[in-house]
Amino acid sequence: MNVLALDLGTSSVRALVLDAAAAPVPGALARRSALVQVDREGAGTLDPRRYLAALVECLDELSAAGRLAGVSLVATSTQWHSVLPVDAAGEPMSPVLTWLDSRPEPPPGAPGPADPEDFHRRTGAWHHGLYWTVRIPWLTARLAATPAGFVGLPEFVLGALLGAPVPTSVSVASGTGLLELSTMEWDAEARALAGVDPRRLPPIAPPGWHGRLAARFAARWPELRDVAWAPPVGDGAASNAGSGCLTPDRAAVTVGTSAAVRLIQPAPAGAALPPLPPALWRYRVDHGRIVTGVAYSSGGNLYAWARRVLRLPEGPALEEALADIDPACTLPADPRLAGDRPPGRAPAGSGELRGIGLATAGVDLLAALLNGVCRRIADDLTVIESTVDGRVGVVLGGGAVAASAWWRRAFRSALAPRLVTDNDQPEVGAVGAARLAARPHGRPEM
Repeated sequence: MNVLALDLGTSSVRALVLDAAAAPVPGALARRSALVQVDREGAGTLDPRRYLAALVECLDELSAAGRLAGVSLVATSTQWHSVLPVDAAGEPMSPVLTWLDSRPEPPPGAPGPADPEDFHRRTGAWHHGLYWTVRIPWLTARLAATPAGFVGLPEFVLGALLGAPVPTSVSVASGTGLLELSTMEWDAEARALAGVDPRRLPPIAPPGWHGRLAARFAARWPELRDVAWAPPVGDGAASNAGSGCLTPDRAAVTVGTSAAVRLIQPAPAGAALPPLPPALWRYRVDHGRIVTGVAYSSGGNLYAWARRVLRLPEGPALEEALADIDPACTLPADPRLAGDRPPGRAPAGSGELRGIGLATAGVDLLAALLNGVCRRIADDLTVIESTVDGRVGVVLGGGAVAASAWWRRAFRSALAPRLVTDNDQPEVGAVGAARLAARPHGRPEM
């Protein structure tokens, strides 16, 4: 059974075909860049129509190469937290706000949750600008007309391809900050904070939901005419699955454009959830599992920024320059150049480098920033481990650390004495989405 996996990322959109073992089929990958509009005020937006067109181009490319033949399931890994206001016809009324957009803030004097601790326990989120509780009022105040509804990027894209408004998965819904995690229904207090009733939110897909292509796209890609489309999975949950971290004894540390550390635990509907420390978020993987963790706005984007601004060498030459730097002895650094993810509220531009002297080289600055990420993740993993009463193993993956042997070495130093293994699969999110889609909770894995 081949699976077509879609990866709706922030910096790119990808489509690839995986075989029955969830391994990418050689030559069956199409990718298009996604142009994120950023500015000094903290914007981080995508053009939804252009993004959809890029995905269609990817599928056209695979179809033209004969790569869609034999596909029997479509799985999707998608960025969490995106929001798009739409009119009555489902057309966009603004760009998509991505997780990267740090502009939304509650209006002065706006009430927050009556009991913030209980709100955090129920939703796994906070009253914060990353979530729809703040984003919906912020967007509404800036639009000329009142939106008929709000969707995320995956609902807009899949709604266009499947030809009708599609439900949101419990995984994607949990990233909005509006979902009650135990019941898997929209939380009444969160909706009140957002000022939105259920009719303006996507319905939540029930267990076993699958979609089918709209007629015009089925004619365009006849290989997919009768293929089932599984509900999308948030990229963090998909990355854990792609790293083989589906049980509470192994955490995944993933570094792509951003970074995160996460742990998956079983949590059937209605069951009591494990304790949730104040600094951790919690979302849904599916109807049977939760994922708990910390995310960071800085990851591979630091690496790219430093190489560009400091004019560092490329590839092996850069690794050779880093090789003599001991990860335990880097300069002190705060890597929050892109600001904080919740519950932190540091704005973009909060990064710092200290102890710089005339002998400091550009490569020393890069090492300090990269090691700053490692140390933050190590500290937060200790907090995550408090929910399972013991140390866990770590699987380290993501395109950014895969490209740097020194960064992997720094992670091993920061995470010691834990056992750290590498996952060198560059398409970890797509692989994880395929595994989750092909294996409903409790069935054998691909």
